[in-house]
Amino acid sequence: MTNHFGDIVGHSKAILMIGLNSAVSNPIGFKHILQAKDRNNAKLIVIDPVFTKSAAKADIYVRIRSGTDIAFIYGMLHLIFKHGWEDKEVIRTRAYGIDAIKKEAMCYNPEVVEDITGVKKELLYQVTELFARTKPATLLWALGITQHSVGSSNTRILSILQLVLGNMGKKGGGCNIVRGHDNVQGSTDMCCLADSLPAYYGLSEASWKYFAKCWGVSYEFLQKRFFSPEWMHKKGFSLSMFYQGILQEEKTYSTSPIKGLWVQGNGISSLAHNTEIARAIDKLDLMVIAEPFLNEAAILSDKKDNIYILPIATQFENEGIVVATNRSAQWRSQVVKPLYESKLDHELMFLMAKKFGFYEEYTKALMCDFDSNGELVKTRDSFDFAIDACKEMARTLKVIGLGGWTPERLKAQQENWHMFDYLTLEGKGSMKGQFYGLPWPAWTSKHPGTPILYDVSVPTKEGGMGFRNRFGLEHNGHDLLADKSVSIKGSHIKGGYPELTKANIEKVLGIKLSEHEKKIMGENWKVDTSGLIQKYADEKGVCVYGNARARAIVWQFDDKIPKHREPLHSPRPDLAKKYPTFKDQKNNFRVDVRYISEQTKQEWVKDFPIIVASMRLVNLSGAGMLERTSKYLSHITPEMFCHIHPDLALNHSIKDGDMMWIHSPQGTKIKVKAIHSYSVTADRICMPYSFAGILQGVDLSHRYPKGTKPYTIGESSNTITNYGFDPVTQIPEFNAGLCRIEKA
Repeated sequence: MTNHFGDIVGHSKAILMIGLNSAVSNPIGFKHILQAKDRNNAKLIVIDPVFTKSAAKADIYVRIRSGTDIAFIYGMLHLIFKHGWEDKEVIRTRAYGIDAIKKEAMCYNPEVVEDITGVKKELLYQVTELFARTKPATLLWALGITQHSVGSSNTRILSILQLVLGNMGKKGGGCNIVRGHDNVQGSTDMCCLADSLPAYYGLSEASWKYFAKCWGVSYEFLQKRFFSPEWMHKKGFSLSMFYQGILQEEKTYSTSPIKGLWVQGNGISSLAHNTEIARAIDKLDLMVIAEPFLNEAAILSDKKDNIYILPIATQFENEGIVVATNRSAQWRSQVVKPLYESKLDHELMFLMAKKFGFYEEYTKALMCDFDSNGELVKTRDSFDFAIDACKEMARTLKVIGLGGWTPERLKAQQENWHMFDYLTLEGKGSMKGQFYGLPWPAWTSKHPGTPILYDVSVPTKEGGMGFRNRFGLEHNGHDLLADKSVSIKGSHIKGGYPELTKANIEKVLGIKLSEHEKKIMGENWKVDTSGLIQKYADEKGVCVYGNARARAIVWQFDDKIPKHREPLHSPRPDLAKKYPTFKDQKNNFRVDVRYISEQTKQEWVKDFPIIVASMRLVNLSGAGMLERTSKYLSHITPEMFCHIHPDLALNHSIKDGDMMWIHSPQGTKIKVKAIHSYSVTADRICMPYSFAGILQGVDLSHRYPKGTKPYTIGESSNTITNYGFDPVTQIPEFNAGLCRIEKA
């Protein structure tokens, strides 16, 4: 989130939710939306293919065809530019590439948008006028936007909409991505991904060398952990297609098939293509599952040998940091000691490190700090993992500004929750000068945190900043720095300026470095362990990452600006020809990925005429493996089901409560209970994805180890997830597929 829920309550006058059912996936967050309606008379617009519980509270509900979000937003932009509702000053002074967006938007008049999305042109105008002319206005989204073959373009076009309207860096505005799980933001920030080191540092040699220094090991030591050094700089297999690393049925790029799999902290049934995962598990030599509750990866396979299940402690038995959806950290204390044979996650990792002979290197940094010269030195003979891991992150992860996340500050906030305003997050009394959770960036141990990103109206020392200068100083002859009229309050520099480096800091800040300072300073602010760049930036009221223009053109991507592209399995073959998907990809996350060849393989809608979408349940999170072991929570939704319009159901002789088969283009199928519902139209169905234990109609109860079977089992909707992946993130196409149905 660029802003936070309290800010929405305090300031937002219009709220647009798209691809998000916060009333179910984030009910505590949705409470703030309702408070904004009560306090500010804020108008709520909900855009979703399904009439959700959030939609029931909306002032305006828009039913959109899955996979057409970009076309809809371009329709809004078309009307915004046509009527002059854009923020011309922001576009002139703080943005780059909006001319290209405007040109594309002119192709999406209301009639075109209605044909693509199914949204009446009158409703498009009503939504656009309300959202564009009401200030401030905020925009919220979640997995309904990202889980598409154009997911990255979806997120870009939404950010561009807010930029065009001048809602970025403003109280009550911003782009607010709502996480549906505890600490999803934290795991994202730690980059549990196949294409980056922690905190978005990437995989370059410079990044690896920086982490080698921060971890107190040699770069050569890290190189030796790989089959050969060049693999350090290549993407790994993504979570979405890891099974191809085992099966190798698609063209893959690796030295050999994956033979061992370690599953920890990820419900397997929340992944797409469960049948492929099951076949992959069959081929493994070894699988280790380390979870508090049984991960159903263990029962997908008939394998009897070389599957090990290790008990891991729950969050109540642990201590340390979790991160909320608005970038705020919270310290959590241990409630009880680990029960029975359970181990804390890091204890298990340490045991493995000892077994494989790199425990000393693995834990070295936990007993170190940087000295005044920026060198890592040992300062203690033992470590407390929760505290010292927090210190390590604070001194290392500069890209997102975690320098202020010291255990001392976070523990003090935990003990003084009552001293913070829940709307502004501002601290009072002894907590004055801090925002609750120290939302990143919190650059130093004296920085209060940043509750609203990109706000130039407050000084840097109070959380102010411009847009980041990350992509050079110019592009095609256009200046990428902010206009001279855009200055961060209190800054020594007027107008835009580049990110700070050793090479430019003297010129940019107007200072003179000593020879010693030049010697110990890092090459740029992201890798400067001496802290000098941050120190001098603070003295000048300057943000270390610069003050630039937000770019609407991403010249590194296949689509330089967001483009509407039909889903791979589109219900509109005519539109698939007009708005085709991407070219097939070579070697993305070590796998060749089909796009246009899949889309044009056949006219999919002839055999699979029904749109299928997935949804969350309020009582089950993710794969539901924890909550389905609760007798009470299981009782709320005791079996897997499908919402289906009565007309569609009865046309297939499916009565309310009947069992039905749902078939996918991949040849997979699931058997679920039909629930007649008017939340969906007669061209689509919708199901939760939080079940497991039944696979393609086969009950797998006999595979659960004694005492581990949950109270509720069922098919996972992800068994029939259509083939399709985002070209940047490789997130699967969970929410815009096709299927056919029949009575069971």
